[in-house]
Amino acid sequence: MNHEPIGTLIEPQLVTSTTDDLAAIPPLLARRMLFTMQTINAFERAVIDLKGHNCVWGPIHISIGQEAIAAASVAALDTRDKITGSHRAHHITLAKILEYVLPGDWDPAAHDLPDGGTDAVYRTLAEIMGLAPGWCGGRGGSMHLRHRDAGVLGTNAIVAGGVPLSVGAALAERRLGGGGVVAAFMGDGAVNQGAFHEACNLASLWKLPVIFVVENNQYAVATSVHDATAATELVELAAAYEMPSYQVYGYDVAAIHSTFSTVASSMRDGGGPALVEAKCYRHFHHGGDQPGSRYGYRGSEEEAEWLSRDALSVYPKSLADAGVATADQIGRIGSVAQTAVDAAVERCTTGDPPTVRPELWPGAETVSVGVRGDGAELAPLRYAERDDFGAFTSIKYSDAIAAVTGRWMERDDAVIVIGEEVANFGGGAYGATKGLPARYPDRVMNTPISEGGFAGVGLGAAMNGLRPVIEIMFPDFTLVAADQIFNQIGKARHMYGNTTDLPLVLRTRVATGCGYGGQHSMDPVGLYALFPGWRIVAPADAFDYVGLFNTAMHSLDPVLILEHHALYGEAGAVPTACDAPTASGAPTAQKSDSADLDYCIPFGKARIVRPGTELTAIVYGSMVARVAAIADTLATEGVEVEVIDLRTLDLASIDFDAIGRSLTKTGAIATVEQAAGGQAIGARIAAQVTERFFDALDAPPGVITAMDVPNPVSRALESAAMIGDDEIRELLRAMARRTWK
Repeated sequence: MNHEPIGTLIEPQLVTSTTDDLAAIPPLLARRMLFTMQTINAFERAVIDLKGHNCVWGPIHISIGQEAIAAASVAALDTRDKITGSHRAHHITLAKILEYVLPGDWDPAAHDLPDGGTDAVYRTLAEIMGLAPGWCGGRGGSMHLRHRDAGVLGTNAIVAGGVPLSVGAALAERRLGGGGVVAAFMGDGAVNQGAFHEACNLASLWKLPVIFVVENNQYAVATSVHDATAATELVELAAAYEMPSYQVYGYDVAAIHSTFSTVASSMRDGGGPALVEAKCYRHFHHGGDQPGSRYGYRGSEEEAEWLSRDALSVYPKSLADAGVATADQIGRIGSVAQTAVDAAVERCTTGDPPTVRPELWPGAETVSVGVRGDGAELAPLRYAERDDFGAFTSIKYSDAIAAVTGRWMERDDAVIVIGEEVANFGGGAYGATKGLPARYPDRVMNTPISEGGFAGVGLGAAMNGLRPVIEIMFPDFTLVAADQIFNQIGKARHMYGNTTDLPLVLRTRVATGCGYGGQHSMDPVGLYALFPGWRIVAPADAFDYVGLFNTAMHSLDPVLILEHHALYGEAGAVPTACDAPTASGAPTAQKSDSADLDYCIPFGKARIVRPGTELTAIVYGSMVARVAAIADTLATEGVEVEVIDLRTLDLASIDFDAIGRSLTKTGAIATVEQAAGGQAIGARIAAQVTERFFDALDAPPGVITAMDVPNPVSRALESAAMIGDDEIRELLRAMARRTWK
């Protein structure tokens, strides 16, 4: 047997500093880093005290012991750069905001803290306390901190949850030419999450400016890093992604600053990602004010050893020894830091013992602000319906997807398309990007099979200036990306206090009735509708696809577009460009062959597909044409069913006005879906209808769905599980005749 080495591993580097390295740091910078460290330490001790007096609601994750990492790394970045963080991120957030607001020539050893710095400490504390003056209006609290202008994209309570977001933000930096670097801060526990590995792979694959910063504080709650991770040194994990990696000690200020300066400079010159592991120590237990030894998972000797090397013990002495700061200056720096924290506490509390100032609580009327945007961006749109046009051309559903997507890419360089296989076969596995890879080879981006990773990339890209169109090939794969789609995208605007727009479109293909089996056949509308941050649309034909896609792309909220596989090959009528009216009624000019691709269909406006008087049938997507045809057949028997295509399916936007008007004519209602019962939305619509229009009902609402089973692959069993036309016809007839039980 022959054995030969393969590949080229990039060896990790341990970076340590000497006294000369410390002395080489500009004195003002050295003093400012000490100020940031002292401020973080005083701030965290104040948070502990306030928690003890019940002034902080929810958990706190204190970063005492990790101050130097925040101070030295942020000092090496600049205002263009962005950061993401974990649940333990008070330190890095405060450091980044202070670096943003403080003048470059401010010296903490000589001058009082400017008002901007005082306000930064106050508003960060207010956010952690859940108060209205906080950066997110108290919505985010301790674990969900954000300051857009300072470059704090958002910290995250889900371990590794924000790491893919950082890759998307870096993609935006590189595409838009911002020149910024994104530093993704996380704890050692994050390296065991799939999101971390997917993000590392994507960043390395695309050579993006991301610094993956692992603050290895030795413990995830009470489990040591050695018991949780097979790698002897976490820095070694970078080798799998062929990225350079560096290990520093969390108390070595000069080494941290030098490493981040070198890495950031390389990225600004076009270099790809890097990993920095900072070995440090969490001096308190995971979420409290007690040492870990109090809980028995580590010893007091270990704690004492790490404390003896703590940066706040060794760094000030080193500055004095190097002649960078005198003892008086060091004392003054600590006093300025403590004064700022004391002032923040005083502004947030009253009395002794302290209680929260009641006037600072956010008003109850703000609780739902930011679940989605106010929709102001949609007001100028040119809305149109079929009756607004006189001439049409025929186009396949899948071609309409590609055409209107191309129209957006043609006029907006910020639009990108990402997903599995989207750039292959000349236009994706199902033709939905037909012709686009050739026209926009750098903006139609194939991804690895890593739905969580690229969904998170879409979020970060949307938060940082791009308009991503994400394709998830089958909605079942949504479950692989559930954290990014529901915990992150669905909650981000509200969680961060309505401080971020999310112009993101996610397309997915429903494949019920195609023989794909239980793991490729989900209709996910009921799942997405559980999360109020999402808008959901289901275009039933090419006309509606163009109009709804345009509205989705104009929207600053995340939008799910459901596309049923059965519709892809169906030809439909879309208006011709020469016939397209503008808002003023004048013709519009565009370069998109013969079809008008610029009109919009409003969210929340249903369409009456066919009128009727005895029963209202509520449908969407591929069921529209089916149920309309069934209703035509029933009409020959004298049974008149009104068919309503909802088009918009998120509960907040469903056109209940149209449903109510129809119900006043028919007196009865039925929802008809091909979704499995547990994944359907019909029961929730029926409950709302009962609550809103009880007096108009003369029969209980009917809910028609497929069987509540995973779709079998067997043609016979799949047919049995799904709802057939004959069965729908019988049920609608019975409901119209009020004989349904």
